Amino acid sequence: MGMNYLSRTARRTLRTGALGALVAGLLIGGQAPATAATPTSPALTPTATAELPLAYGDICHSDLPAQAYDTLDLIAQGGPYPHPQDGGTFYNREGLLPSQPTGYYHEYTVETPGSDDRGARRIVTGDSYEEDYYTSDHYASFDLIDYAC
Repeated sequence: MGMNYLSRTARRTLRTGALGALVAGLLIGGQAPATAATPTSPALTPTATAELPLAYGDICHSDLPAQAYDTLDLIAQGGPYPHPQDGGTFYNREGLLPSQPTGYYHEYTVETPGSDDRGARRIVTGDSYEEDYYTSDHYASFDLIDYAC
């Protein structure tokens, strides 16, 4: 990946939301807020599980398909994109990503070799630093891209 990708990520700000609060609290030695409980927390009740605001996993940057790197490079360059929908607003209708105002998320096609159309793979970007999500199943699930691995 080129310098353009690094420049794009350097311009974005620190990621916010419940996960950000949990990480920030733990990094500075504080207690995690009660709303940031995870399904593996022993004190979690069935009611609390239904109220969790985040529903995504993680994927290592190195585990992305090769075409995702091409898409990330195009995003860093500001296009041009292969599909007119690329760069459009992603509305998070599934509610799997943290709730944000309309216009916060944008979607981009990750090409699928052999597909006659856009396929099911996308990168959805948030406005915060390194807040990029990958989906291989057309928004049924998301993985936050972990740039540290």
